[in-house]
Amino acid sequence: MDDTSTTKNHQPRVLLIEDELALQKAISESLTQEGYLVDAATDAEAGKRLATEHTPDIILLDLILPGKSGFELLSELKSLPEFARIPVVILSNLGDEEDIRQGMQLGAVDYLVKADNDLNSIAAIVKKYAKKLS
Repeated sequence: MDDTSTTKNHQPRVLLIEDELALQKAISESLTQEGYLVDAATDAEAGKRLATEHTPDIILLDLILPGKSGFELLSELKSLPEFARIPVVILSNLGDEEDIRQGMQLGAVDYLVKADNDLNSIAAIVKKYAKKLS
């Protein structure tokens, strides 16, 4: 028996918070083709609203967003009990050690630098953390 039988009825939900629309669309389409439900937001406030309306299984979070930063949103979400166990993967152009350290300290499970990752590697990371939920 394969391990997909337990997850057949549950389509994992991904919340993508990314303000660069072309990238948001490309990631959303890629993940949708992989079988995920994708909710997308272009700023932290919309992302938080979507997170509370449709509890995601995993969150992909950009750090440089209009208004509130991804760091601030990550801190807010991780302080709420309902989001404490939801994996957050940071997807950012910020790649210096301090940014990575801060993101991981705030509760991210992984940190991807956009320039170093393509759609396939992003999908692989989502699959990795979505699998841990099943």
